[in-house]
Amino acid sequence: MKNAGDARIYVMYYKEGRVLSLDSFYRPVLCGQSPAAPDSAFVRDDTGENISAKNEFYSELTGIYWVWKNTRQDITGICHYRRYFTVFPEPWYYRLKYFITHPLKRQFKKNPLIYTNHLKKYTSWILSSEQAKELLSEYDMVLPRARIFRYSVQEHYRKYHCIGDFAIIEDVLSDKYPEMKAAWQQVIQGNTLYANNMFLAKDELYQEFMAWWFDVLFEFEERCKLENYEGYQKRILGFVAERLLTLWVAYKKPKVKELQLLYFKSMKKD
Repeated sequence: MKNAGDARIYVMYYKEGRVLSLDSFYRPVLCGQSPAAPDSAFVRDDTGENISAKNEFYSELTGIYWVWKNTRQDITGICHYRRYFTVFPEPWYYRLKYFITHPLKRQFKKNPLIYTNHLKKYTSWILSSEQAKELLSEYDMVLPRARIFRYSVQEHYRKYHCIGDFAIIEDVLSDKYPEMKAAWQQVIQGNTLYANNMFLAKDELYQEFMAWWFDVLFEFEERCKLENYEGYQKRILGFVAERLLTLWVAYKKPKVKELQLLYFKSMKKD
C-alpha cells in the first residue's frame, strides 16, 4: 500500500490551524474538503480513496477513513488537533484545582482529560514514537482513559442524542454480527465509554478493526435518515462510532492500555 512506514499518528483538523512542533511521527490531516494553502503542512482527506464529502455526518471519521485507505504503517494512531495522548501523570495541582472547582463531585479515578493552556510547557508531554512502540510491545491497543458515567451508556445517549439510533445499531448487529449482540447489551447497560474516536494499534489489529468499524457505520448510514439530523446532531456517525469502538473492545477483549489525554484549550480558539 502507499506510504509504508514504521509508525505514525494522524492528527485530525476540521480547518487549518496551529500545528504543534512535533516530529514526523505526527501528521496533520485536514478533514472535510476544507481549502488548504498550496504550501500547507496538511494532507487532505478529499484525495485518493475517500468519503470526505460526508464530513458533516462523519466528522473526524472522514479523516480516519482516508488514513485507512491511503496509508500503511506498522503502527497507526489517531488523535485530534487539541487532544493528544500522554504517558505522564496529571500534575497534583490540577487534581487539587478539580476538587476546589467541583466540591460536590468526587472523582476517585484520574480524569480522562488534562486541561491546559500551556502549550510550551506541555508539548513535550505528548506521546512520542518511542513511547508508543514500547507500549505496543506489551499491549494490543492504546485508548483514551474511559469515561465513567453516573448512569448507563444508553441513558447518556438518550439524554444527548436520539435513542432511536440504538435500535438501528441493534438491527445492523442482528443482521451482520449477531454474535456481538450480547456484548452490545452489556456495553449500553454499563457506564463505560471510550470517547473521542482516538486509538493506537499495530497493523493487523488495526486493519481488522477498521474493516468492521466502517462496515457497521456504512450500514447504519444506509438505514438511518440523515436528513433528520440537524445542527450538532449532524455528527451522528461520529457519535455512533464511539459506541461501536467501545463494543468492539468489549467483544474482542484486546489488551488495552488507557492513557490520559492532554487537552490544549487554547487550540480550540484558533
